[in-house]
Amino acid sequence: MTTHGAAAHKSLRVTVFDYGAGNLHSLVKALELRGAHVRVETDAARAVQHTDALVLPGVGAFSPAAERLASGRDTMYDALRDGLPCLGICLGMQLLFDGSDEGPGVGLGIVPGRVTKLTARCLPQIGWNRLDDVQEPRITQSMFDMAYYANSFVCRPTPEAMDAVVAWSTHGQDRFPAAIRRYNVVGVQFHPEKSSAPGVRFVQAFLGDALERAVSSRGEM
Repeated sequence: MTTHGAAAHKSLRVTVFDYGAGNLHSLVKALELRGAHVRVETDAARAVQHTDALVLPGVGAFSPAAERLASGRDTMYDALRDGLPCLGICLGMQLLFDGSDEGPGVGLGIVPGRVTKLTARCLPQIGWNRLDDVQEPRITQSMFDMAYYANSFVCRPTPEAMDAVVAWSTHGQDRFPAAIRRYNVVGVQFHPEKSSAPGVRFVQAFLGDALERAVSSRGEM
């Protein structure tokens, strides 16, 4: 990496929205690997202020996370609609939808649809699973077809929103969206920070895209 590239990554501001549900160390470490400045924020409205990218982590349950999101939901929704890059991981991807059968609460509604329980007999799904029908460039560029999962619930877009799905996986007989994309928002049901080197490359690709947008918006060379 060049000195210019390292300096540029250090100028990238990334906010992790903390639902108060668990240890974010491995995720923050993956984000900081290329020098991005990462802050952890517990207020949803402040999480999208003074930042170049937002990360919705994959730790916790839907209802408590939605409750933490509630006071700043509209502010966060507007920021994502206006183009703020966002990476939603596992539960973070589920919060991009309208709601969840896991419990009460309202999601961001970036992608119309609902989160439902996997219909497979063996739950939760924990471990490595294959990705197929991949249409997300940052996943294919990372050159991996296996990803690490830890989940019992998955996202089900409405028929009109199926074009948001950019990768699939199957657990048992249940085929479900592995990744979605809308605006500058990418959601993944798997955990890239636990998916070995290819997962780290995926996170780096997300940060690279966020950096390009940040440099452009700041008018930097």
